[in-house]
Amino acid sequence: MAGTTEFATATGNDYAEHERTYAAVMKMSKVGTAMIVLVVISLAIGGVTGPWWLCGLGIVLSIIGGVIGAVSEKGTIIPMAVAALAVVALWYVV
Repeated sequence: MAGTTEFATATGNDYAEHERTYAAVMKMSKVGTAMIVLVVISLAIGGVTGPWWLCGLGIVLSIIGGVIGAVSEKGTIIPMAVAALAVVALWYVV
C-alpha cells in the first residue's frame, strides 16, 4: 500500500526495548497470578475452616514468593507452588 511505513524501516523504533518490556509484563503477570491464587487458597482455608493463622502464613509466604519471583530472571513461580503445597499440607495436619 502506498503511504504506509514498514515497522522495520520506520525511524524511532526501539525493538529491543519493546521485547524487554514485553518480557517484564509477562513475568509480572505470571508471578502476580500465582500470588493471587495462593492468597485465595489461604483465604478459603481461613474462612471455611477457621485457622486464620494459616491464612496469614499463606499471605506472608505469597509475598515472599512474589518477591523471589519478581527478582528472578524468568519469573519463577516455584516458591509460590511450594508455599501452596505447604499451606494445604498444614491445613490437613491441623
